[in-house]
Amino acid sequence: MTSSTLARSFGRTTSQSGQGFGAALRRTEDYRLLMGTGTFTDDLQLPRTLHAAFVRSPYAHARIIAVDVERALALPGVAAIFTGDDLAELTEPGITAQAGAEPMVMETLPTRKVRFSGDLVACVVAVDRYVAEDAIELVEVDYEPLAPVLTMEAAAAPDAPLVDEDLSSNLHTQQTHTFGDVAAAFAEAHEIVEARFSTQRMTHVPIETRGVLAVWDAGRMELTFHSGQQTAHLLRTNLARRLRLDENQVRVISPDVGGAFGQKIPLFREELTVAALAIKLRRPIKWIEDRVENLTAANHARDDSAWIRAAVDKDGRILGVKAELWADYGAYAFFTPKYPIDSVGWLLPGPYKFQNYEYSINVVITNKCPAGTLRAPMALVTWATEGMVERIARQLKIDPVEVRRRNMLTSQDQPYVSATGYTYEALTMWEGYEQMLRSFDLAEFRAEQRAARADDRYLGVGIASVLEPTTYGSAWYKKGGRGSGHEAATVKVEPSGAVNVGVGIVPSGQGYETTIAQVVAEALGTRVENVNVLLGDTSLTPYGMGSRGSRGAAAGNAVAYLAATKARAKVLRIAAHLVGEPVDNLDIRDNQIYVLGEPEPRMPLSQVSWTAYMDPFALPPGELPGLEIHRTYDPPAMTFSNAAHLCVVEVERRTGRVEILDYRVIEDAGTLINPAIVDGQIRGGVSLGIGQALLEEVVYDELGNNQTATFLDYLIPTIDAVPDIRISHVQTPNPHTVRGLKGMAEGPVQGGLAAVMIAVQDALDGRGITIDRSPASPSRIRALFRAVEGDSDE
Repeated sequence: MTSSTLARSFGRTTSQSGQGFGAALRRTEDYRLLMGTGTFTDDLQLPRTLHAAFVRSPYAHARIIAVDVERALALPGVAAIFTGDDLAELTEPGITAQAGAEPMVMETLPTRKVRFSGDLVACVVAVDRYVAEDAIELVEVDYEPLAPVLTMEAAAAPDAPLVDEDLSSNLHTQQTHTFGDVAAAFAEAHEIVEARFSTQRMTHVPIETRGVLAVWDAGRMELTFHSGQQTAHLLRTNLARRLRLDENQVRVISPDVGGAFGQKIPLFREELTVAALAIKLRRPIKWIEDRVENLTAANHARDDSAWIRAAVDKDGRILGVKAELWADYGAYAFFTPKYPIDSVGWLLPGPYKFQNYEYSINVVITNKCPAGTLRAPMALVTWATEGMVERIARQLKIDPVEVRRRNMLTSQDQPYVSATGYTYEALTMWEGYEQMLRSFDLAEFRAEQRAARADDRYLGVGIASVLEPTTYGSAWYKKGGRGSGHEAATVKVEPSGAVNVGVGIVPSGQGYETTIAQVVAEALGTRVENVNVLLGDTSLTPYGMGSRGSRGAAAGNAVAYLAATKARAKVLRIAAHLVGEPVDNLDIRDNQIYVLGEPEPRMPLSQVSWTAYMDPFALPPGELPGLEIHRTYDPPAMTFSNAAHLCVVEVERRTGRVEILDYRVIEDAGTLINPAIVDGQIRGGVSLGIGQALLEEVVYDELGNNQTATFLDYLIPTIDAVPDIRISHVQTPNPHTVRGLKGMAEGPVQGGLAAVMIAVQDALDGRGITIDRSPASPSRIRALFRAVEGDSDE
């Protein structure tokens, strides 16, 4: 395909029919990305730029006795070297606080001790990265090694060495939440069913690693911070505070972002250091993370577990549940430590009806890379909930289908308030589950499964009902103390009729430029190619909360639609005055103003917009000049999407390899803006779930050294591991959101992990094997078979 053909396919010169809600348009941003003309942080080149590299600790836990930089400073091309003491003078420390726990303070660079292998010690600034890397080897650091704390059990021990000596314990967070009469539910139970589920430590692996180009304009006293980010405005606020600047002295520009998955939300210490040194040295400074740094020192995630006890009656109906939840948060806190694991707790009831529920969260600090949010920070929850139902069925010898039917919410139950206080409505868990059963002949599969086992082949099926939280409005943040979930947009219809839209969300591959253009085009009655979407620049876009938590559609697109609707109303008021017709008698279609019932347009949109700017005396009385609309929107505290996932696997006994033979998804994300983009989100999310279920794992040795620091050891799913995914859609609008939008993006990860792990367990049933930890890697599967068969690999 030639570049001109690609331009016609993806460019903004050709109108695509059916452009608004529900149109599966090609992504307009893909043209520049496919042609290699996108601009990522490392593509930015400025004169006089210096390059940063970091001295990192080889120890997981050690005191810093002394740092000698003399030999490194003598290397030609080295401009400066800075240690923790230097950065303490230039920056404010980071403080993470949450109710009911001690605040955690994080220095920009450590001054007293390092807390994980790969922790920062010093920053070298040189004329290029090669010289900076050479200088790193010449920095001499005197360490006093300390015993590392590497497991949840070791961290929680009363006599454990303190990872953070400003805290009283490594067990940072202990909270219990009780709903209903749990004691009574357990007292009247026919049986108590117990199950454990644990997920491994993982990392994000974006194609583009972290990076920053910081530029200080000494004349304007302004910092421009170029970095691929998910929350540009929030990052600017934090950056200004920690650099002791006003926010009008800081501009954050997030160019094209090569993937993020939650890793590009916080202000990292490397980025803050580079910004501070750019101000100090009055030179542009760039730092681009290499892959080893990304795998060992960028945020990790997951590393959590759930011990669940369910009280059930003789028919498998759930009377009450107790869950003990644990998380290993690593050495520092970039987010409130309870956040990821607490989301597992309040979501764990899932699509099932029980009101007696108790969960405790326990978060430990260890000598590992810090953990934070990875796409679907609650990923464990669907596996834990659905795995619990499977365990109930197994223990009571009841078909899992029947256990689900006896406990699952139906449409008739809604609106329904969960045990943890969340309102479920416009959800189709029951309908999706039943539709999935109709699409898959379970009886025929069971017959095939029995025949295969007789031939030493192990087939399994896993079905998971996914409940995905979205919107995260301000009322949700208020539950935890403070915070905002609002979003903002500005729509400008220029004098020519062209439309510029700025929104506070920031893209990292979701296709926002396309979907925002679609909703604005529909609201304004213009064409998608007439709408230019501006994102990721704090000087050009209104203050918003950024991209996280599946809020792009229900918050970001929604506020753009509302702003465009308001702009449309002004266009119609002006047009009505110009043509002498009532406002209610006008419509806007395809950039033209129509009088209802007339086949030909009265005037183009551009004539109205030109009048708004250039001929204010022709405007209606009291109408102000211009066509620029600003709108904010605070979505509901929480809404939910839902889905049903089905996975069929074959487990090979001799090698432990798991092959996915079939994968199906029935998704209800409410009103769809662009079904093709939703399908892409489903496929990407399921792929990440498969990676967690079967492959990915960060492994540390007994000294705290990361043993998975390259792609030879940290395995991610490739095309041979991810099957073709059959996707169906149900669209049940939410009655409380703009146009019924629900949003989605993290649920497919939850479903991918759950459906695969349940399918693997189903394949292994009957062999006395329980798999309660991901990943179900070949080595783990073989170990489980050996445990029940003996040591033979025959």
